[in-house]
Amino acid sequence: MSANAYSCEEIAAVYRAMYERRDMRHFLPDAIEPEMLQRLLRAAHHAPSVGFMQPWRFIRITEPELRQKIHALVEQERILTAQALGERSDDFMALKVEGILECGELLIAALCEQREQHIFGRRTLPEMDIASLSCAIQNMWLAARAEGLGLGWVSLFEPEALKILLNMPHDSQPLAILCLGHVEKFYEKPMLEQENWASRHALESVLFENNWG
Repeated sequence: MSANAYSCEEIAAVYRAMYERRDMRHFLPDAIEPEMLQRLLRAAHHAPSVGFMQPWRFIRITEPELRQKIHALVEQERILTAQALGERSDDFMALKVEGILECGELLIAALCEQREQHIFGRRTLPEMDIASLSCAIQNMWLAARAEGLGLGWVSLFEPEALKILLNMPHDSQPLAILCLGHVEKFYEKPMLEQENWASRHALESVLFENNWG
């Protein structure tokens, strides 16, 4: 074992959080303690970012009326997505895809404005700002699981409509609606796998050596 490694118990806890993390849709109405919310936000803020650009911005939604409007945007996109799915439309509409009205905290994760000023690490791969924000969300997700809280990433929304609703700068970009809250229990398997929507690929099918395939 490396001299820089954590203890066996600490290593096991890290892997446990990874394997037991779930994209949650069912929440209890209990409030989240302010200190715990701050811990989760700090975990997100300590994520790695390309060129140390730290492109993440988080908007905490505390107005019930605004939460309702965000839910309406998601519901609109849910219907349009179902229509686009064709023969899988009914199966999709039977899925619970968000917990916006039930979760204890609602956050919008977004990319900052004026990102074109950041060149380091993005000259040929400008989407690295999205990768950096995704790392911040994953940090929060794992920390939430360790704290016993559920988090759900909702991407069913029209970005421009959400930007207008939240008075965001024209060159910013909302990437995720995050439902965060207490849960009765975590899903035994990812919900979409549990509902027979999809299954996890075998590692061997996505791992190549030296060239593609």
